[in-house]
Amino acid sequence: MNGNTFVIKCGGSTLAALPNGFFAELAAFQRQGLQPVIVHGGGPEISQSLGKLGIHTEFVDGLRRTTSEVLDVVEMVLAGKINKEIVRRMTQNGAKAVGLSGTDGRLLTAQPVANADKLGYVGEVTEVNTELLNSLLSVGYIPVVAPVGLGADNQRYNINADTAAGAVASSLGATPFIVVTDVPGIAGTVGGVKKVLPSVTPSKIKSMIESGEIYGGMIPKVQAALKCLGGNVNEVVIVNGSEPGVLGKVLRGENIGTKITAEQAAAPA
Repeated sequence: MNGNTFVIKCGGSTLAALPNGFFAELAAFQRQGLQPVIVHGGGPEISQSLGKLGIHTEFVDGLRRTTSEVLDVVEMVLAGKINKEIVRRMTQNGAKAVGLSGTDGRLLTAQPVANADKLGYVGEVTEVNTELLNSLLSVGYIPVVAPVGLGADNQRYNINADTAAGAVASSLGATPFIVVTDVPGIAGTVGGVKKVLPSVTPSKIKSMIESGEIYGGMIPKVQAALKCLGGNVNEVVIVNGSEPGVLGKVLRGENIGTKITAEQAAAPA
């Protein structure tokens, strides 16, 4: 793995609002020899498409319950529409990018999540085809990955984008792992005032989930971060993608968003 590789996860609700400058910044990084890998979501567009088709959708613990009918729409929206929109915007802004689904070249091998009886065809990543990613990076392309995985039995699985991105970051040993959202970081209460926490530890995150301060869609984000920290990644940063020059600020180590680091490394919030 090239030490210049880092993974960016872009949330579905964030993508449409990302300025052209975000994609131009990626193109500039590429020209400098840095190697981003992007994993994206698409929750709002999936919900919108399901609504238009009259297909019921619901969430359990921040994850979408996925029936066979829902899965067809998930794959269509993620791999067919959003993935290509991202590649197109990157190309328009001077980057070289290739769009992939996790089923392409068995990029993401998956198995059912523990509570599959409640969630249906929702998967967790068991293996990442890093050879495929590194091959693309070595010839100068930014891989853009839609989080649909393939089981050993060739069953497709809907994989939460945070979980998929975390698995990709761990498998590549890519640091930092940057989670791009539409919020400025993890908010917590300090002295009775709600504010963005500059850094948090795994134990702090666990207590915030228990207290309900971290809830809904933020839960899979922080859980993916915790799993990464247990692997080959030593820093996860959650940032707002609309902040000008956000990626460069993270890579330069500026104080932006919320850094999630192992217990001994985190600064006091």
